[in-house]
Order: sequence, then C-alpha cells, then structure tokens
Amino acid sequence: MDMKERLQELAEAARKRIEESDRPERLNEVKVAYLGKKGELTAILKSMKDVAPEDRPKVGQMVNETRVKIEEHLEATRKKLEEALREEKMKAEVIDVTLPAKKTMIGHRHPNSIALEEVERIFIGMGYEVVEGPEVEYADYNFTKLNIPEDHPARDEQDTFFINDSILLRSQTSPVQARTMEKGKLPIRMIAPGRVFRSDEVDATHSPSFHQIEGLVIDKNITFADLKGTLQEFAQELFGPETKTKFRPHHFPFTEPSAEVDVSCFKCGGKGCRFCKGSGWIEILGCGTVHPNVLRMCGIDPDEYTGFAFGVGLERIALLKYEIDDMRLLYENDVRFLKQF
Repeated sequence: MDMKERLQELAEAARKRIEESDRPERLNEVKVAYLGKKGELTAILKSMKDVAPEDRPKVGQMVNETRVKIEEHLEATRKKLEEALREEKMKAEVIDVTLPAKKTMIGHRHPNSIALEEVERIFIGMGYEVVEGPEVEYADYNFTKLNIPEDHPARDEQDTFFINDSILLRSQTSPVQARTMEKGKLPIRMIAPGRVFRSDEVDATHSPSFHQIEGLVIDKNITFADLKGTLQEFAQELFGPETKTKFRPHHFPFTEPSAEVDVSCFKCGGKGCRFCKGSGWIEILGCGTVHPNVLRMCGIDPDEYTGFAFGVGLERIALLKYEIDDMRLLYENDVRFLKQF
C-alpha cells in the first residue's frame, strides 16, 4: 500500500470516529489518537526517514493536508456539539421573567425562647448563674434528695415516666439544684431551665413534655424575706413596675415553709377582668425556703446555711405574657401563629 492510500484510509477512519462522537470529550480522544505525540499521523511523520529523499516533499505535503482535514473536521464537529449542548442547557434553565420573585422567609425565635431569654436576663442581672442538667435522671436526684420518700404519690408510674426502677425522665429541674449543692461550692445563686416530663393528658394547659425554670439560693442568713424581695423584683421586671405579689401558704416536700405566688393582673391592674377570672390575681409559681433535710442529703449543714427555691413553668409565662389561651398552640408549629411574635 502506497503512502497516499494509507493517508486516505487514516483520514476516513478519523472522520468516522469524529462523527460517532456525541460529546466534546470523545473528540479529544480522537485528536490524541490521530494527532497526538503518539498518534497515527505522528507515527507516519516519524517514518519519513524511510521515504526516498526525492519523495519526501510530496509525502510531507500529503501528511500536512491530512492533518489539516482532520483538524477542520474536529473543529466543525466540536462547534456543533457545543451548540447542541448549549441549546439543551438553555431549555433546561429557561427563566420566566414574568414570574414573581421568590420571597426570603426569615425565621425568628419561638415564644418559649423569647420568654426564657427574658427570664434569664432578669436573674443574671441579679447575680444568678444559669445551670443545666440531664433530662434522663436518677430517681435518687429527682425524688430522694428532694425529700420525696419512696411512698410519695409522685413516684407512681402513672405520674412519672420510669425507664427502670432507678432511672426516669425528670419530672422537674430540681435535680440540677441537688447536683449543684452536692458540689459544695457555696454560696449558690442559680436558675435551672430545661425540659421536663410528666404523665399528663394533652389539653389547653397540660402536656407530657414542657419546660420549667427553677431557682435556688444557698448562703448564710438567707430568710423568707429575701425570697419575697427576689420574686417581687422578678415579677415587676417581667410584667411591669406596677405589679404586686401575694404569697399563699402551700406545701412542697422540698421547702418549708412553702408558698404559691400570685401577681396582680397586668391587664386590669387588680380590678378584676376576664383574664384573671375576676379575682384581680394570677398564680405564677411555687416557692419556699429549702427544707433542712434537703440540705443535709446534699452535704450542706442546715445550722450554718439556709436558702430558698422557686419554680415556674416557662409555658405559663409565655401564655400569660402573650395572652395565649391554649398551650397546644406553642407546639403545633403553625406559622400563622408563630409569626405574630
């Protein structure tokens, strides 16, 4: 086979491979196979030394013509493929300029988070520390160290979510107080916010999972008067400077004496309205001075140290502060409701 026929066959083979290529990457493979350093056309040029000197100019011309033909075919085909790909991309990415712009939805804090941050701000301003603890707790910390004996009704499985005989989902954040007292770093001024669990049916004012904020102060010469002054300051900061507080005797196993605290209705100023059910007062929390038994079980001498504790439901604060009449609204994730805050 003479050189001319060999070059014609090579050009024809290259043409077929170029036409069979369906994307630019395949064209690059064809270019390397025929025009690259180790390509077939390059191999022919390297064999020029075997051609008679008088025929070399003619053969060289034919080789160059074949190279140009292949390059032109490659370039033309590349342009067609790129145009086809561009058309497909434009169809897939078509933009309808008549469509309205997409609105960026910016979220914000949940009503519970807003209320919690407000409470934390108030107590941190009074020198308190925010302390957190485990939601899965030992019954010893949840009950025993809080002066709640084994025969107490709160330990019934109908009231508390027990995992086994000694481990449960905490029913209050008071275990955080017991854990803090055990460390023995006195004095203590802390609040313990967090999620708690109780076996309650879901309704407008109850949920099996909700949030509490409990506070604790342990120091020398702490009295009930300190508790009253602290809660009065808290109520006025939260509900307004005209707010008054009223303490009613109550019973809690971990405090003695114990009390429930009412605040004057911030809607009617204590005159009586639908919001306070005509009484002029709204119950907000429970409190008392820490029981000596609790101090002893946590390693603190009750003859040297005294203290007070209080607990308030975070949801209750949110319901009162924002005048929400159904606790379930806080957990239904209805944007129409949440975006009001």
